[in-house]
Amino acid sequence: MTRIRLVKTNFTAGEISRRLLGRGDLRAYDNGALTLRNVFIHPTGGVSRRSGLAFVDAARGAGRLVAFEFNSEQTYLLAFSAGKIDVYRDDERVATVDAPWSATQLAGISWTQSADTLLVSHPDVSPRKLTRNTPTDWVLSEWSYASDGGVVHLPFHRFAPADVTLTPSGTSGSILVTANAAVFDQRQENTRLRIRGKQGLITAVNSPTQLSVTLQEPLPDTAQSTDWQEQAFSTLRGWPVSTAFHQDRLVIGGSRDLPNRLWMSRSADIWNFDLGTGLDDESIQFGILSDQVNAVRAVFSGRHLQVFTSGAEYMVTGDPLTPSNIQVNRQTRIGSPIDRTVAPRDVDGATLFVSRNGKEIREFLYTDTEQAYQATDLALLARHIVRAPRDQDFDKTRRLLFVVMEDGTLGTLTVYRAEQVTAWTRLETDGLVRSVAVVGDDVYLLAERAGTWTIERFDDTLRLDAALVGDAATDTALWSGLDHLEGRTVGVVADGVVRPDATVVTGRISIDPPARHLEAGLRFAHIIEPLPPNQVGQAGGTGDTLRLVEVGFRLEDTAALRVDLGQGPYDLPLHRFGPQPAEGEPPTPVSGDRRLRALGWRRDIDRPLWRIEQDAPLPFTLLSVTTSLKVND
Repeated sequence: MTRIRLVKTNFTAGEISRRLLGRGDLRAYDNGALTLRNVFIHPTGGVSRRSGLAFVDAARGAGRLVAFEFNSEQTYLLAFSAGKIDVYRDDERVATVDAPWSATQLAGISWTQSADTLLVSHPDVSPRKLTRNTPTDWVLSEWSYASDGGVVHLPFHRFAPADVTLTPSGTSGSILVTANAAVFDQRQENTRLRIRGKQGLITAVNSPTQLSVTLQEPLPDTAQSTDWQEQAFSTLRGWPVSTAFHQDRLVIGGSRDLPNRLWMSRSADIWNFDLGTGLDDESIQFGILSDQVNAVRAVFSGRHLQVFTSGAEYMVTGDPLTPSNIQVNRQTRIGSPIDRTVAPRDVDGATLFVSRNGKEIREFLYTDTEQAYQATDLALLARHIVRAPRDQDFDKTRRLLFVVMEDGTLGTLTVYRAEQVTAWTRLETDGLVRSVAVVGDDVYLLAERAGTWTIERFDDTLRLDAALVGDAATDTALWSGLDHLEGRTVGVVADGVVRPDATVVTGRISIDPPARHLEAGLRFAHIIEPLPPNQVGQAGGTGDTLRLVEVGFRLEDTAALRVDLGQGPYDLPLHRFGPQPAEGEPPTPVSGDRRLRALGWRRDIDRPLWRIEQDAPLPFTLLSVTTSLKVND
């Protein structure tokens, strides 16, 4: 009979898929866990019960959350919903703006910010810019391109076949333009047309072959010509898909009818897309040609201009970018989702993006050795957690990438490349998470709970979800303000003490005895379950039965620990050898080692030796675990 002592010093590999139970040769096996639910993994190795969610406001319904950072002291949360944008500052709604996007279209919007302006685009809606005039005065307007004497410097493109000609009836003023084929559409009214380099405004579509045009520039003559284009973006041709700012240019990536094309404005003149004569500072336009049509899904400004398409990833180089030296090179063939827009995020110089198959989070990173980008799969060991991501954002403070999944769960990826930490966990709540945004140091969620939509914020001082905190000058039994949880059973922490659950009636709960400070919200349970003993390591190959002798938990600032060693859950008394909290007093968090003895032989050696699961809304941090066991020879 062999006695073995195993020390688990960290959880830096995160939750591991069950398909890796036979891979004890991987370092991730020793540093991972079978289940990590509702915990945050620290880059140093330990895990803590996740923060609770503070209730911010009732939301209008399905939508997207977007961060807007004017400067380090003025940050805003933008809540997009059907026909509206609500602006929040310090959890208070400060403005509401009418918007053109439907609830369905919000899944496909893309945005980028410069100073006090947010550019928002969708391929089926004319693009808008949201401008902050003052903290409470916000204006949403359509894009305005640079103009000069009636000539608007917007992108143009030839959509009609090369043999289609136009014949003008005059050289200036209001004229008729006739085509030799049916190429015109009523939706072209009030759009721009360019004939032989001269621009005109379409005032009416008389027929599929004839237009009424007001020329903004005189034509040289009335000769028939194949040299003509129409404006690239319109109701007929579709609108931009994605935008970014790169090297002092506005970059537009793709449109509905030109999915694989890029447009770059003039340098230092972001609303001017005049190609001019190809000088270094003039506009750049080109299509991404390959063996398939790769529709642009996102453009991102990183070390290079990065282009994420439906089938591949590209880098656009040129230092600086000019019409004569620009180069486009395909790097990887992963692809991005085509049914929704999930914005790529920068993490320590790498760009994290969602793969087209919806099962991977890829790290797009430039390597100096190969002088090229690679796209490493960061979800390889935790494929079961990544389920069709629909939104993501990165919290630099916690070193966490928050990924909203289609099933309403929230995956978190602890990323710390310097320490080789890539660890997944899953966060669950009583309801569904639909969007996430990191605003400064705060992480906001859009949640759907039993038909009620709410905006909530992670708060390290809270242990409940959709929670409200109240203070009173005297002991109070009746607490109100919980209308968003009407009819729900909520957890209660009063003056630091966990009280029995209460039911919300007309937005209020009653507690006994009364208290001066109260936190009320929805409970959630955190779960920690290790992988079975490593059969490739020192516990392997010595027998088919084992017995757990003792488990030691190294804790930090922990007020409750409920553990199951195989005989059912057990509340470990943390103050066994110290002063016990008085009745009605909040428990004092403890730090240090707590040990628990176990009995009984097991034949199912592929099961975890212990399990922590508790919904007590109290602080909990686990640093390491030491297990002693005997294995039958």
